[in-house]
Amino acid sequence: MMTDNELSVPVIELNDVSKTYTTGNEELSVIAGLSLTVERGKKIVIAGESGSGKSTLLNIIGGLDAPVSGSVRVCGYDVARLDEAQLTAYRRGCIGLVFQFHYLLKDFTALENVFLPAYMAGCPKKTALERAEQLLRDVGLAQRLEHLPSQLSGGERQRTAVARALINDPQVILADEPTGNLDPANAELIGSLLFDVAEKYDKTLVLVTHDMKLARRGDLCYTIRGGCLEQAE
Repeated sequence: MMTDNELSVPVIELNDVSKTYTTGNEELSVIAGLSLTVERGKKIVIAGESGSGKSTLLNIIGGLDAPVSGSVRVCGYDVARLDEAQLTAYRRGCIGLVFQFHYLLKDFTALENVFLPAYMAGCPKKTALERAEQLLRDVGLAQRLEHLPSQLSGGERQRTAVARALINDPQVILADEPTGNLDPANAELIGSLLFDVAEKYDKTLVLVTHDMKLARRGDLCYTIRGGCLEQAE
């Protein structure tokens, strides 16, 4: 069991992070001097208008994009300084990603889609299959293990993606508009599921959304404006 000091150690620390994109002669500042600290096990929500930099921020935390300045420390890694091989290991072992679109492999069953990341990371096949099956049961898909993505509903495909994000036992779950492509009923189910599994498996959750009803479920909610974070009321 972790001590109180271990639990209070930040799992995510961003200091004075900036990100700009250059198109031709024009430079666009998306994130400007942004800082964020997230303690282990917290559920953080980041809201904001389309194009405000929410997804860019999540991509920087996940090592999918690099800042032009500032420091990014996640799970003890100095993310902005990792080379490609180190980034792959970081994303594989520390980060679970859930996107707006599920990105499931269309020719593989739900079970295979969840199992593969663990197997490719070196987990024994039997262990990886057992864990994948348990995770799919946890997200309510016990009867859909052998179904292809085309045989699953939109909500079921996104539940599979949530299970896949958990398969390598990451410390942090990053969810980028995970309900944005779903009808209202399924959006509510997936939103609740993310918070429930983060609580059950003791994960730190950073969720980007424009859904303010979902945003209110976080321990803390921030809005991003002008490239900076503001804590919401």
